[in-house]
Amino acid sequence: MYDVMVVGAGHAGCEAALAAARMGCKTLVVTMKLEHVALMPCNPSIGGPAKGHMAREIDALGGEMGKNIDKTFIQIRMLNTGKGPAVQALRAQADKGLYALEMRRTLEGQENLTILQALVEDIGVVRETEGGGEGLASKGLLYLKTRDGVTLQGKTVIMTTGTSLAGRIIMGERSYTGGRAGEPAATEVSKSLRRLGFKLGRHKTGTPPRLEATSIDFTKTELQPGSQVPLYFSHWGTDEGKLTFLRPNPAYPPGPVSEWRPQLPCYLVHTNERTHQIIRDNLHRAPMFNGTIDGVGPRYCPSIEDKVVRFAHKDSHGLFLEPEGWETSEVYLQGANTSLPEDVQEAMVRSIPALERARILKMGYAIEYDFVVTSQVQATLESKLVPGLYFAGQICGTSGYEEAAGQGLLAGINAALKVKGKAPLILRRDQAYLGVMIDDLVTRDHFEPYRMMTSRAEYRLLLRQDNADLRLSPTGFQVGLLDRARYEKVEGKRHDVARELERLARSHVPQIGPFKEMLETYGLGPVNKGLTALEFLRRPEVDYEKTVALGLGDPLLDPETRSQVEIEAKYQSYIVRQMREVERIRRMEERALSEDIDYREVTGLSNEARDNLQRFRPLTVGQASRIAGITPSDLGVLLVYLERRRKVYTERDGSVHRKGRRIARVASAT
Repeated sequence: MYDVMVVGAGHAGCEAALAAARMGCKTLVVTMKLEHVALMPCNPSIGGPAKGHMAREIDALGGEMGKNIDKTFIQIRMLNTGKGPAVQALRAQADKGLYALEMRRTLEGQENLTILQALVEDIGVVRETEGGGEGLASKGLLYLKTRDGVTLQGKTVIMTTGTSLAGRIIMGERSYTGGRAGEPAATEVSKSLRRLGFKLGRHKTGTPPRLEATSIDFTKTELQPGSQVPLYFSHWGTDEGKLTFLRPNPAYPPGPVSEWRPQLPCYLVHTNERTHQIIRDNLHRAPMFNGTIDGVGPRYCPSIEDKVVRFAHKDSHGLFLEPEGWETSEVYLQGANTSLPEDVQEAMVRSIPALERARILKMGYAIEYDFVVTSQVQATLESKLVPGLYFAGQICGTSGYEEAAGQGLLAGINAALKVKGKAPLILRRDQAYLGVMIDDLVTRDHFEPYRMMTSRAEYRLLLRQDNADLRLSPTGFQVGLLDRARYEKVEGKRHDVARELERLARSHVPQIGPFKEMLETYGLGPVNKGLTALEFLRRPEVDYEKTVALGLGDPLLDPETRSQVEIEAKYQSYIVRQMREVERIRRMEERALSEDIDYREVTGLSNEARDNLQRFRPLTVGQASRIAGITPSDLGVLLVYLERRRKVYTERDGSVHRKGRRIARVASAT
């Protein structure tokens, strides 16, 4: 008997299991293969725009992804450094093998957590006769049955099945069942979900060919080096001292020396007209175009054949050569996802100058799989049909390791809170990218795999990667995933930032003497009379380091606090504007919608609004406003209905009665 049972040990399953166990729940995680825990079957990297933000948020809440990638990356960079702080994001290349190994070690060493290698074939609600005891069904117990004939029972179940549900692998004219290359498909689980009443959809994703590094001519590539300054995803420091960093693989040419940590560079190549012609000549053999594939793929991560067709005006497409680890010469051809036949893949790859003699170690392939239509899922990630059953990751119609890990973390937290009889955690859109993602999932139909992007967040200036700890660590502490020492570290940083901003606002910039000469030395213009140090810092050409050099800043502040002070100073007016918008919208977000509302009986709603509200059943008026087909007129009708409903309903002690047109407040009899 378990408190939380997790099916699958990919990125969602690992975060879900660790969160539940760390919150004190007796937890089980079931995986098909122990060797595939936290496997990266596609791109061996973590982060990027929006995705890097989510990885930082997972870490701020007490998750594992940030710490694990920090221990095992072979390269890290900050992207979009020429743009504003809202879209700057970390991206790290992982050592694929080390990442999985370290995550497995973490699971195996976690208290309250049991790992089982098995293939789950059935899931359902325990009946009284099945449990051998009385009242089991009324307690909401769920069961899992494995292919080995083992039956497991628990109070909650989190399904994190990835691409395994009725998975089908496709390459050219060949196709076969499988969850990933080398794994069976979980076909029976799809059947059991349908028996429980769930509606399933069909999605598709794909992988590119993997190349042998020694067969690549790196002299014909563009070098993409890692960061020369220390960068990390985790806010809490790293355990990199416990790892033995291997010397760079001799299969790769020496790259720029990284003084702070060994790194491997990546490399850029481009397709050409010959590449495109090979693809065009074989579109009749492409499963994406000849009807072999039914599932819909991610629009923002298209296959190379899809790119050639959709962007026919482009002469070339960039492809990145990404090493998969220190001890392997396997190279990931990022940007070349394909399901073309083997002979076409080989011709396509060798049409690129640097890859003329490239040996393909693994062919690219596409995979179709089932997912649960998310109108059946609540904002807690608990299903609407079966209490205690949660979904996270690709089973929710998303794509990406970071999206999966974030959902897994929140599902694990909410399953543990349910077991403890506590209120669930639902992050708002102004709190986190994780909140934006979950809200998008449960308020909209998704006809393609969902991918998080910065453009989806209307408050992205508030949701920067640099302030994830300030936004979410109090929540991580509250639910029990962060200890007091880490919580107090963040609160100390918050205090230091506020204190320095206040001090700068009280300090005035000198007008004469040595200060004037220093301004000229740094190429800065004269200052106005009465200018505060805070106003001076807001100048585009001034950063915090210059304020320290000029004697205005605090040289004892740590780099993270300095960065926060500078961002808060320069973007204060924009931040204040967004905060006002948040407060305006929050009134709708906090107005709850009762679960017993029958929207079919609400007169005045359009047919589309009535159907979608009945299907999605939003928790708040704010959620309702974001459902497709809900117009301002529909929202007005809904608000009027809620007000009338409030007046009609009577609460016995000290609430509102409606008698005819007169509303009177009735005091309690006692």
